[in-house]
Amino acid sequence: QVQLVESGGGLVQAGGSMRLSCTVSGRTFSDYGMGWFRQAPGKEREFVAAISRSGSSTYSVDSVKGRFTISRDNAKNTVYLQMNSLKPEDTADYYCAAGSLWTPGLRTKAEGYDYWGQGTQVTVSS
Repeated sequence: QVQLVESGGGLVQAGGSMRLSCTVSGRTFSDYGMGWFRQAPGKEREFVAAISRSGSSTYSVDSVKGRFTISRDNAKNTVYLQMNSLKPEDTADYYCAAGSLWTPGLRTKAEGYDYWGQGTQVTVSS
């Protein structure tokens, strides 16, 4: 059983920064590509960023490029999402996810991930 636990959400002013963490237990962390998704009230869950098993490759949605950085520490079984220059439209519940079949066609899609965390709320005030 794989468990993902997110932390680091909260309230921040526009322009501020926040770092989300997601710690994985239950399986070998480096076997999984990791992703961050978010879901704003009344909207569908959307892809934010993803990172390969080794951490050598990263991907992100255009709306966060240059502001958000995904990284991982395989020794700590943890993936991070550093969020800078936050905007009110970044307000959402953020979820981390682990995917064993992490392929180019699936790494930006929710169906490409096998396990999910419970989510952490990020609120950006204007």
